[in-house]
Amino acid sequence: MISLSAAFRRQFGQGMTEYLVVVALVAVAAIGVYTLLGQTLRSQTAGLALEVAGQDAGAAIGEARTSASSAQTTANTRKGLQNFNDGNH
Repeated sequence: MISLSAAFRRQFGQGMTEYLVVVALVAVAAIGVYTLLGQTLRSQTAGLALEVAGQDAGAAIGEARTSASSAQTTANTRKGLQNFNDGNH
């Protein structure tokens, strides 16, 4: 017979395991998004920091625009087995 405290500990362990799986999935998704849009995010953050500091951020904003356009082009490219490694660095 299983005591009440043992059943609670088992259920608590199951909840923690499920929580860790969800956190891992969110982390993998965040890494994927950052890989695709990393340069754009860095350029936008630099632009925001420059504007808050009272400086002109035109160059950083232009770089963010260029990076976003490049990311969109990359995302719209069809990949198959015949061209999977094309353009990968």
